[in-house]
Amino acid sequence: MELFFSTFLKMFFIMTPFFVVSVFLTLTDDATIEEQHTLALKVTRSVIIISLILLFFGSHIFSVLGITLDAFRIGAGALLFITAVELVRGDKETKNIKNISSVLDLAVVPLSVPIMIGPGTIGILFVLGASFKTLPDLLIGSLAMVCAVIVIGFMLYFSNIIKRAVGRQGLLIISKFTGLFLAALSAQIMFSGIKNFLNL
Repeated sequence: MELFFSTFLKMFFIMTPFFVVSVFLTLTDDATIEEQHTLALKVTRSVIIISLILLFFGSHIFSVLGITLDAFRIGAGALLFITAVELVRGDKETKNIKNISSVLDLAVVPLSVPIMIGPGTIGILFVLGASFKTLPDLLIGSLAMVCAVIVIGFMLYFSNIIKRAVGRQGLLIISKFTGLFLAALSAQIMFSGIKNFLNL
């Protein structure tokens, strides 16, 4: 149970949910409620599929490239720290998309990748997948990750209600707090990698 909740919380914060909601609302400003709901479902499905692929095949990629888990922890933690700094500073790129035929075309790019699954998230998914030593742990971790994505999917689905409740400014403030949590998490991941790498 501890593994489930720790993985769930990690994945929830790593995917920067309030920033994602803010970007989602910006990109779907002229869309109907029905289009927003359809897009939220497509984004959720895309992120689950991409995340599961990264989670299950991360360890194989390590072995093929000859990269140690601790080296990747350090690199992924550094990338995640950059994401955290961008969130706190409020300058994380939103990729303003022009000339699209339908708002639903935004489901995979940019909403799934790179907004929800950025470089830092990809790195952490690889690290998590490689750190699950047994099949039950991998299945529990996968379930936790899927649950985290579904919760964010619900947030996107009901983003208009969230917008009315906290406002755009409120979302911005919450995003900055998310950045602080991410900074602490990235530091912990890097420190674990350095400690194991140096056999401390």
